[in-house]
Amino acid sequence: MALPALVRAHPLPGAPSCPIFPPDNPWNQRVDRLAVAQNSTRLIASIGLGNPVHPDFGTTYNGAPNGIPYMVVDKHTHRVPVSFDYSSESDGHLYPLPANVPIEGGRNSSGDRHVIVIDKDTCTDYELYAAYPQAGGKRWHAGSGAIFNLRSDHLRPAGWTSADAAGLPILPGLARYDEVARGVIDHALRFTAPCTANAYVYPARHEASTCSGFDPPMGLRVRLKASVNISRLPYQARVVAQALKTYGLILADNGSPWYISGAPNPRWNDDALHQLDQLSGSDFEVVDTRSLPHPGR
Repeated sequence: MALPALVRAHPLPGAPSCPIFPPDNPWNQRVDRLAVAQNSTRLIASIGLGNPVHPDFGTTYNGAPNGIPYMVVDKHTHRVPVSFDYSSESDGHLYPLPANVPIEGGRNSSGDRHVIVIDKDTCTDYELYAAYPQAGGKRWHAGSGAIFNLRSDHLRPAGWTSADAAGLPILPGLARYDEVARGVIDHALRFTAPCTANAYVYPARHEASTCSGFDPPMGLRVRLKASVNISRLPYQARVVAQALKTYGLILADNGSPWYISGAPNPRWNDDALHQLDQLSGSDFEVVDTRSLPHPGR
């Protein structure tokens, strides 16, 4: 079988010189022509056949931007010290965190509180989980932290977490408004499942098992079936759905079934995005990715 073409995900508008990982990176690999995995039916059922797709992003929710935000900074942005709960699996201790850096869910959030900052001069992606400013932002404390070179396929050490349970970067798995406005999302998206196995598969590096039984491993790659008709979805939802067919989803964290991640933006149309709930687990299949490049191993 011929390998699908490799692409380079479009850069962030604020960091046009930085790729979002190389073209052969797992996030940028097409999966629309790959074979279906032998255990697809059972794996999809373990996530939820009847559960609808949910875009876990949009404009605002409970008074805060809805989704996982990011911020672009430069090499002159002041670095502040960060301490970690999982220090043995976290990167570095100095992160560029301006006073106005956005926190997932807002400053008063009790949720995952992800913080993502991209240095446009060094093309470095800094990501934090459960991030809390201290002393007015002069220092921070986080559950875990990971630093990624956006020009590299380098993986985290085997068994290491990141700001995500699967040990993956979050940034490349977010749906962004600028992509939808352009008409195409050219990378896989991040999603969650309620139960995950005590195992992980490439490109994931960490497991975070929450249940006992037959459950999907972190890093599982699924796609929307080619036979699913998305032509009647409104524009924004249709662009997202096409990405689900072409690039698919990568299981990155524990959470509600079929929750898809994106970055907040006031120009999202929440009503249009929520038409994605016409899709459910039964519309997906697990793909066999063994024929794809596996860089960074």
